[in-house]
Amino acid sequence: VQLVESGGGLRQAGGSLTLSCSASGVTENEYSIAWFRQAPGKDREGLSCIIIPDGRGYSMDSVKDRFTISSDNAKNTVYLQIKNLKLEDTGVYYCAQNRYFCAAYNQPSLFESWGPGTQVTVSP
Repeated sequence: VQLVESGGGLRQAGGSLTLSCSASGVTENEYSIAWFRQAPGKDREGLSCIIIPDGRGYSMDSVKDRFTISSDNAKNTVYLQIKNLKLEDTGVYYCAQNRYFCAAYNQPSLFESWGPGTQVTVSP
């Protein structure tokens, strides 16, 4: 499985951005893709997860008002839309894949495949 994130960059607080995760080589008919964030000096934290091809998405309570996960199954791509960016959104964003249908998606150890990450920096 290969995952590649894109869409990161420098943004101002209050703005928005959409991250993309392109997946290839997944052999399961159903699987999940999750987004994680690792801020400087902090552990990697789970943010959102979506079941492919079902489309059911989930987000942690701390971000669900601002983060939306979606997918384009024809493009094998999962998106994470972030609105009203905050300084604390700064970090490296990773997408990850497993076959557990978003169960305990906030636990990085349950994910088998990872992308290299994309940096998001939010400025005042």
